[in-house]
Formats: sequence, structure tokens, C-alpha cells
Amino acid sequence: MNEIDAIIKGLGDWRGETLSRVRKLILAADPDAVEEIKWRKPTNPAGVPVWCHEGIICTGETYKDKVKITFPKGASLIDPSGLFNASLKGNVRRAIDIREGEEIEANAFKSLIREAVAQNTSVR
Repeated sequence: MNEIDAIIKGLGDWRGETLSRVRKLILAADPDAVEEIKWRKPTNPAGVPVWCHEGIICTGETYKDKVKITFPKGASLIDPSGLFNASLKGNVRRAIDIREGEEIEANAFKSLIREAVAQNTSVR
């Protein structure tokens, strides 16, 4: 079991299930994505799951009331489906907050992942 599996299992609730679904979509959209754990600290010793491909694609943080998927360069990504619903006022990043009972539109999310990868690899 890798560290992200341990985080998902440790959550043991809807947040773990949501993070697991998001993870599957990320890896389906970019099979070459590398999974890492970053930003360990006393208040979050497990750290934050991060998916990278020549730079960070997105992060997956869990809170009591949501799973937050943050795209560090999200402001420059095209989001025709309007998935971004958080961190909308900044000039660089954008996020998707997923609350209990909410589903993310799979094809639109995978398109965002592929676009983030293209931006990281300068293939646009």
C-alpha cells in the first residue's frame, strides 16, 4: 500500500471515496502522472496527495466538509464546464471543492487534467 492508499483508507468515509474516485480520473486522463506526498506538517502528518507530470497537475486536500482539488495554474486553464468553484479570485490557482454527495463530471475533469499536463509540458 502506498502513502495515498493509506490516506484514503485512513479517512474511512465519503472523503476517502471521493479522493479515490478523483485519483482514478487523474490516472485515467494521464497514466504517466506521478503521485507524491508533499507538505507534511504537525497539523497534517500524512501530507497532501499531489499528482505531477513535469510540474504539479493538482493536489488533493481533505477537510471535514470537502475534498479540495487545487490546480496551481488553474487560472490559465480553459474550464468550459465550470468545474472550478473555489479560489476563483486569485490570478494563478483554481480549485474544485467537492462536498459530501456531490459528483464531479468525469469527462470535464479529465479534460482539465489533460490541459494541465499540456501546460506543464508546453505541448499546447
